[in-house]
Amino acid sequence: MRQDDEAPTYVSQAPVAYGKPPPGWRRRMYDVIFEADTPAGRRFDIALVCAILLSILVVVLDSVPRLHRDHADLLNAFEWGFTALFTVEYVARLVCVQRPWRYAGGFYGVIDLLAVLPSYFSLLMPGTELLLDIRILRLLRVFRIFKLTLYIEEYTRLGEALAASRRKILVFLSVVLMAILILGTVMYVVEGPKNGYTSIPVAMYWATVTMTTVGYGDITPHTNLGKAIASFMMLMGWGILAVPTGIVTAEMTLRRGDRRTGPARAALHCPACGSGGHDATARFCKDCGTALPVHRAGAK
Repeated sequence: MRQDDEAPTYVSQAPVAYGKPPPGWRRRMYDVIFEADTPAGRRFDIALVCAILLSILVVVLDSVPRLHRDHADLLNAFEWGFTALFTVEYVARLVCVQRPWRYAGGFYGVIDLLAVLPSYFSLLMPGTELLLDIRILRLLRVFRIFKLTLYIEEYTRLGEALAASRRKILVFLSVVLMAILILGTVMYVVEGPKNGYTSIPVAMYWATVTMTTVGYGDITPHTNLGKAIASFMMLMGWGILAVPTGIVTAEMTLRRGDRRTGPARAALHCPACGSGGHDATARFCKDCGTALPVHRAGAK
């Protein structure tokens, strides 16, 4: 088995823009929170992933009326425990980076903030007349699920593949939209308002539902020509649905090959000084000269 296949799926989480702090307690905290290649960092990530999943489970269970009625106090205690945990994590991330506003204004910073804000907002809105608003705020806690994307490398690879494929996907979607416009217009002419196709936008809605093979059945063709067009669109929809999958899969395969053969940077950390960012083939630490683990550095 290749060594890169044996590497853990956790990846370094801190962009260079955040700024790595100088040696000291902030640097040690940074290595635990943002660098997943260290044993402490890996344990931190695993514990946080478990906490995220459990907090989502609590939110889901709390939405069940019977469970909310019988175990409201217990569920509420769990919820505030997770809120406190994620609050401490968010503050720790701000403290241990050189440029906290870069983190706070980034995607993951916003997600981390959304994971805790609804709980605190609910405290500011007391009163039975606002229970519905509080319930909506509680549902916003499902944003915590996006925090998982920070810890699993496959999410990162999928995001990179989607970003690299965006132009191809946009071209594909433009072709699909043209087909929907043309075929929807044709169906408007063929079927007409008497069969439910009261306007071109309505016919385009039907074309979208038909081409994606969803088929709600609220609008159906009645003429033989209309049924023939609908059959053609259904068959065409099978082929169309496979195109985006092929585009993204090809890009992911290409990027996986680049990681194996290209000069990618490794997330390996020195066992002596904790320095990271070494070349994938490095044998010694670039800062202190300590020998790096051979099986992790890729040396012969």
